[in-house]
Amino acid sequence: MKAFETSAFGSNIAALLRDPRLPELGSGSPNRSLHSALAALTPENAFATLSDRSMALGCISGLWLLHDFLDESHAISQEISTTTGSYWHGIMHRREPDASNAKYWFRQVGPHPAFELLAQELGKPWDSFAFVDRCESSRGTGSAEELACRRIQLREFQFLLGWCNRMAMGA
Repeated sequence: MKAFETSAFGSNIAALLRDPRLPELGSGSPNRSLHSALAALTPENAFATLSDRSMALGCISGLWLLHDFLDESHAISQEISTTTGSYWHGIMHRREPDASNAKYWFRQVGPHPAFELLAQELGKPWDSFAFVDRCESSRGTGSAEELACRRIQLREFQFLLGWCNRMAMGA
């Protein structure tokens, strides 16, 4: 497994990724100490070079989600009219939890570059619908399966955030 490199991000985003966080499969508890820093993020101040504003907003939506601010993430992702916006939207609803709504949004995604990265890491094709079901069945159990799902969810987040970051900067 390749390590997640926060050095690829601008300093405003890297600061929000500094402390490792393994998000819950459910809504979690917002990290209130970061609310001000998250609220201050804009595409313009988060990226030294901004090439794609919608991808920058995807990064910001993902950061809110990582720190368990589902409502704030939702407000941003539902305004991003791209497959990547739908992807963040689907993750948020999966965590809410609202499985049927999550699956609706994952249907809007279609094939996504982050799926390829997940498939390579897992050694099998990525199936976002099966992962919704897997999260539903293990959420709140305290089991090894729940922990495995949380780790996969974190990698999904990292791959999607990294992809959004690269696209936002035009890389």
